[in-house]
Amino acid sequence: MAALCVFLTAACYCDYRKKKIPNVLVASMFFAGIGWKFLGEGPGGIAMYLLQAVLTGSPLYLLFKTGAVGAGDVKLFGAAAGYLPFQKIFVFLFVSLLVAAMISLIKLWRNKIFYERLRHMAEYVAGVLKSGRWRLYQESGETVPDITVCLSGPALASLLLLLGGVY
Repeated sequence: MAALCVFLTAACYCDYRKKKIPNVLVASMFFAGIGWKFLGEGPGGIAMYLLQAVLTGSPLYLLFKTGAVGAGDVKLFGAAAGYLPFQKIFVFLFVSLLVAAMISLIKLWRNKIFYERLRHMAEYVAGVLKSGRWRLYQESGETVPDITVCLSGPALASLLLLLGGVY
């Protein structure tokens, strides 16, 4: 788990500094995790790591297709999930997204655009339901203040809560 903390800290540094998580960092995290699982559990450990990565990355991929999360976030969470006990991966994902949602709400409130964005989201959901097809969330070309949340920070916070025994 110490390696995962180091990788997530490095991801935070890159993500908050350049708004991008380098592929080489995620690949290093992925291969280190596979090696760790292989040494600890043998070939079955590799299969479990890959299963956990896919189970975590799949729901995030759907969010990526709408533009709600970046590709680096999907890969980061997939690679991180392989390090965790199987029964904790969805709690890890949930807590990470909960922390991100709280940060987002604070940013919306501070920029005084909470109700405007809530209305925009309702219109987006209604449009998707009416048309029956997914589309990018920011497709309309509107300009809004930068309210993005780098998910590497909430992922690190979630991991620290896990290691601290909170969940």
